Amino acid sequence: MTNRRNTELGLMLLAVIITAGAYVLASLGAEARIPANVVPFLVIVLGLLLGAHVALRRLAPDADPILLPVAAVLNGLGYVLIAGLPPMPNMPSGEELARQQALWTAIGVGAFIATLVVVKRPRDLERYRYTFALVGIGLLLLPLIPGIGREINGSRIWVGLGPVNFQPGEVAKVVLALFFAAYLADQRELIATSVWKLGPLRLPDPKYLGPVVIAWLVTLVVMVYQKDLGSSLMFFALFVVMLWVATDRPSFLVLGGGLFAAGAWFAWSAFSHVRQRVDIWLDPWQDPSDSGYQIIQGLFAMGFGGLAGTGLGLGSSVRIPASESDYIFAVVVEQLGLLGGTVVIVAFLLMVGAGLRIASLAEHAFDKLLATGLTLLLGVQAFLIIGGVTRLLPLTGVTLPFMSYGGSSLVVNYVLLALLLRISDRRRATVPSVDADTGAMPAVGGGHG
Repeated sequence: MTNRRNTELGLMLLAVIITAGAYVLASLGAEARIPANVVPFLVIVLGLLLGAHVALRRLAPDADPILLPVAAVLNGLGYVLIAGLPPMPNMPSGEELARQQALWTAIGVGAFIATLVVVKRPRDLERYRYTFALVGIGLLLLPLIPGIGREINGSRIWVGLGPVNFQPGEVAKVVLALFFAAYLADQRELIATSVWKLGPLRLPDPKYLGPVVIAWLVTLVVMVYQKDLGSSLMFFALFVVMLWVATDRPSFLVLGGGLFAAGAWFAWSAFSHVRQRVDIWLDPWQDPSDSGYQIIQGLFAMGFGGLAGTGLGLGSSVRIPASESDYIFAVVVEQLGLLGGTVVIVAFLLMVGAGLRIASLAEHAFDKLLATGLTLLLGVQAFLIIGGVTRLLPLTGVTLPFMSYGGSSLVVNYVLLALLLRISDRRRATVPSVDADTGAMPAVGGGHG
């Protein structure tokens, strides 16, 4: 325990030094002076990170030591880049956005600690599978309710309750991952062995696969109707990969690839907004002052960065629409260059690698599936937005985890991180719980696994 936590403590202090150093350099670059509030800033960052570390030390002492420091570096770097954005007409200044991001970071760390306190053993969540399904679908439907639903930048994925706006889909992705993991952990053997012949195809019996397929289809229909293509892709990847992990049948990946190709063609031919996204992706220069403006300005910004970047606080990324959220990776590459962008990608690869290691070491089927699903959400979301900014993929409009401005995404990702770390706490994971009905102590690794 001690070695893991001490390693984490050292990495957390390194994260604080990197964040504070980047903050000072950004201020020197933009205003040629050391920021007057650097000491309070350092104290707040140190307090938040040490609070999360102490919570882990007490509540999950054997948890993975890599995930939290890497998330802290990404969160800190994102804050510095947002704070350095110059003011734009009719838009909040970078400093104002940074203050709100700092508040959401504090709330996210609070949610991280609360998750560790409430979720003593992740597999206890397995019994609430259908509740998670209903809650997840309900959250996805919230933006469609007149009066509280908000359409921003062409997507109806926001809900406004008084002064607070949030994206319920960010919460829904974790809740539905819990449902998929619980249902597949319970039914995986029946799904893997049952056969339903459909012509030359041999598919699992619908009565075992039906509930999870229905939940997945509802999420896709809702996401497509809301024009949230990024979330649709994430839920599709989540469904297919978790089904493959649960049944160990590679044919699901092949079938999923075929369904994806067919769905992509259908979406392209049936929906004008999908066709427009693809057209802009293929040739943004056909309308450089309107639909292609964001992509072109992002490419120019990354080109100005070169190998080592223009320097923190010295970029001109203010010209890129949504440079604080969807396009923050372009700001990274402009100010820190190809080397800085590579470091950010490596950080996400480290998080995905740590998450998959947690999944591979999990002894219970639900823990394994949940860790796989949560890691997949994190990795696919990062891949979609980085791929969109660099024109590897059509732009989908999702946020870059821990770096982009946005309270919903930041808080949910900290909850996701807490669940992964709780699963990785092998000492707590092997402690059997008392059955609520019989008072018996079930065998370790029992249940549905």
